Amino acid sequence: MYEKCRDILLQECELIQNAAVIHEKIRTAVTGKDWTVFDDQLSAMNEIELKMEALEKEREQLFVIYEAMVHQNNFSQILDAKGRFYKLVSALPEDQRNELTSIYRSLKMESIKLRMANDTLMTYLNGLKTALKDFFDLAFPDRAVKTYTNHGTHFSHDMRSMVLNSQF
Repeated sequence: MYEKCRDILLQECELIQNAAVIHEKIRTAVTGKDWTVFDDQLSAMNEIELKMEALEKEREQLFVIYEAMVHQNNFSQILDAKGRFYKLVSALPEDQRNELTSIYRSLKMESIKLRMANDTLMTYLNGLKTALKDFFDLAFPDRAVKTYTNHGTHFSHDMRSMVLNSQF
């Protein structure tokens, strides 16, 4: 049980670290307007997400196995994932418990750092979106808050994929 949990946690830590590197490449691609790199890195991030989901399911299976081993009914339903993890490691010897909790805390800290970096990037993008919307509202007040595609159909204002002509 200890070895399997340790392996899963170490794999998750590695994936989170890889995700942080890819996130930085995404941020650089966005600020540098390199959309090819952005697409490539977004695909890589999606792959990491799928691998992380598989590892999370595998770790959840450890809780089911632990519940069966100790014959503790409703273990999975009483505690959240963090609680089940700490309940599982509390049954281990001290050195193994300390190692697993250290890896787990490291994983959580890296996850928080990645989430904060993502929130910062989203704040930046939302600021750009607002600035563009405000610019178009001031520059073209007669458009009555409607944008049209080059084919003449109405286009929504989410501006996720807006392309601007560099010449007016």
